[in-house]
Amino acid sequence: MVDVRVPVLVIGAGPVGLATSLFLGRHGVPTMVLEKRDGTSLLPRAPGLQARTMELFRAAGLGKDIRALEKGDTHAYFEGGIIQVETFAGIDDAVLLERPSLDGPQVSPERVMGCGQDRYEKVLAEKARENGADVRFRTKLLDFVQDEDGVTATAEVLDTGEKLTIRADYLVGADGAGSQVRRTLGVEREGRGTVFHALSIYFQAPELEVLLKGRKFILCYASAGGTLMGLSRLHGINPWLAAPIYHPDQGEKPEDFTDERCVGIVQRAAGKDIDVEIVAKIPWEGAQLVAERFRTGRVFLAGDAAHVHPPAGGFGANTGIHDAHNLAWKLAGVISGWAGDQLLDTYHAERHRVGSAMAAQALVRNRIRHGYATDEDKKAMVDDIIITLGYRYRSTGIAAPMDTPTLTQELALTGEPGTRAPHYWLDRDGERISTVDLFWDHYVLLAPAGEAGQAWADAAVKAADELGVPLRTYLVGTDLVPAEQDRGWADVWGIPEGGAALVRPDAFIAWRGATDEGEPKDVLGKVLAAAAGLEPVTTQA
Repeated sequence: MVDVRVPVLVIGAGPVGLATSLFLGRHGVPTMVLEKRDGTSLLPRAPGLQARTMELFRAAGLGKDIRALEKGDTHAYFEGGIIQVETFAGIDDAVLLERPSLDGPQVSPERVMGCGQDRYEKVLAEKARENGADVRFRTKLLDFVQDEDGVTATAEVLDTGEKLTIRADYLVGADGAGSQVRRTLGVEREGRGTVFHALSIYFQAPELEVLLKGRKFILCYASAGGTLMGLSRLHGINPWLAAPIYHPDQGEKPEDFTDERCVGIVQRAAGKDIDVEIVAKIPWEGAQLVAERFRTGRVFLAGDAAHVHPPAGGFGANTGIHDAHNLAWKLAGVISGWAGDQLLDTYHAERHRVGSAMAAQALVRNRIRHGYATDEDKKAMVDDIIITLGYRYRSTGIAAPMDTPTLTQELALTGEPGTRAPHYWLDRDGERISTVDLFWDHYVLLAPAGEAGQAWADAAVKAADELGVPLRTYLVGTDLVPAEQDRGWADVWGIPEGGAALVRPDAFIAWRGATDEGEPKDVLGKVLAAAAGLEPVTTQA
């Protein structure tokens, strides 16, 4: 007997699971979310939201809700970079380790933002429910099986012991590094494995702000006492977070870290016997592991269930939310009937490459910050803005060579297929928007106004009608008016004379070309079909 039927069952109600549910709901797909915890996070973990993550929230209609959680201007903390001291009392002698580029008005309409999970998870849960999600805490997945038509899961309501049988078309495992979904599937992981063990100590220490003299930073490492300890300002918001490393191979255990010992660790790092109140202690592992596959039939892995890496760089929650966004529009397309199953294969093809690249970059940063990086490590490091905004997709749905690297040493958001569409300010009926704002639930054909552009637009409409794919067309110069004077739109996008670009619902460019490729109706019939995971259709004149 099936108790609940739902298109998509999501396991895990952290940032990734809630984002998956929210994005699907915004596409009109109901979900059920199961989470064994009592509720959303009570601790300000994962406090750095990247510009690309903010773009996704903006596209989903909750950008203002998330931005409203910001307490003061948190951007200055990101600009302060990553520093190292012997003690926090010696802040004047701090050494700059990294000053990553994270955003900029030429590359994104959004800026990075500081906000802990304890605040933004609540908004994600609220908005997911508003968009039709059934979010259930204190409910644990017991098992699941899949067949050709769907997935049958059993779960337990922890407060009552009641058992639920849930039938879903698809299941998404966003249940963390120890993912039960991944283990049930038998999916192996590859990578460096455990790199270090650390203890997150959340604490109150009013005097610490005085010692730091208002210095802005993302992270400050203190080496006093022989134990490297990272301190996060959490972007000016209490409690503070300290993360000392401990060594199980030397007999150290999390339970050895009493409150008294943790106070001593903080005081040694501070260089002064300041008052410290311990709020919480959470042991964790810094590891680098990536699942061999992100799709197994009707079951998908996202976030830490798919890829884990050291927190250096703050890529974890952000990368997981990007997983959720990539997967959600594709599932919505297949469930709605306009996309083919092959589109779901592109989730693994695209996000596995990105997840592996993020994990590698996080490990490089970890080695640099902990002082044992090789010259090869330092050479391999890519600036953060490339990692967060400049990664490249390669799959059967994108008209670009498969061997192009996921990350490059230079940021190049120039309209190349597989990259996020370049940000450019436009005027639409008196409203100032970014090109990034044009994309959510339709493919978009963009072309310069004129005879050639109209031909591309007409051909795109015909191809979309034959394929049954949602599509909008815009001619820049008539439908949309460039709001910038110093940068030409076609130049920024790399649109050749007489050319056009096809952009996916997730703002990634599927194709860019010109009339020398062939008749627009034939070219777009093929590229749009591939972008939607369908068999090619040649439109009729």
